[in-house]
Amino acid sequence: MAVPKKKTSKSRRDMRRSHHHLASINTSECPNCGLQKLPHHICQGCGHYNGRQVLKIKKEASAD
Repeated sequence: MAVPKKKTSKSRRDMRRSHHHLASINTSECPNCGLQKLPHHICQGCGHYNGRQVLKIKKEASAD
């Protein structure tokens, strides 16, 4: 069985793990309402996709 001859330094260990980070989520602005949405997804704020209404969104009653 192979056994390391020297201790791996923190720098070398961290450089090896440099690609283990989380990728950022790409969002785009809805052209209809301006909210941030995922590309190629229906806007959750207004229900528009590709310039047309595809989902009816219920208006939430304000809790006064």
